[in-house]
Amino acid sequence: MRVNFTVNGRQQEADDVWEGESLLYVLRERMGLPGSKNACEQGECGSCTVRLDGVPVCACLVAAGQVEGREVVTVEGLADYAKHREDAHPGGGCAAGSCGTSLDAAKRWQSRPTDGQTGEAVELSPIQQAFIDAGAVQCGFCTPGLLVAADELLENTPSPSDQDIREALSGNLCRCTGYEKILDAVRLAAARQEEAVQS
Repeated sequence: MRVNFTVNGRQQEADDVWEGESLLYVLRERMGLPGSKNACEQGECGSCTVRLDGVPVCACLVAAGQVEGREVVTVEGLADYAKHREDAHPGGGCAAGSCGTSLDAAKRWQSRPTDGQTGEAVELSPIQQAFIDAGAVQCGFCTPGLLVAADELLENTPSPSDQDIREALSGNLCRCTGYEKILDAVRLAAARQEEAVQS
């Protein structure tokens, strides 16, 4: 079957998708977006978390055919997605069903590739920068899923409590850290977000 959907603001088409093929496989192997990691393939670890119509989902559990006509945001598109929210919804968000952004408007926040030769990248999203600044990244395998889940939390709960953060990230496992630096990063991003709204 052929599947047409939007990935990071860009219209995409996947041909010859078989019935059991996962969204994760399509993103990584067919579209060259390796940010979402393939780990447990059972929806237990969260390393493949993406946003589907604004909601975090484990891409390994979503059949590719289920995304027909829908919007997917991967870790590669977080910076542009955050920029879109900042421009289109200052102090708010694009929670599922509330954005109403047309495809033409969404093109403003298309994911732009980084230069694989020089390593030069586009600007990071606030949560990505906070993860770096707080030292929340170790091996990096779980990081994409944590970033996507934390981004959704901060969009819908701008000033999360520690309990909110723990709940939002409870589906994401990390084998390297004690989670404290990850919690620090989310707190830092929330504080920066609050500061930006107040100024």
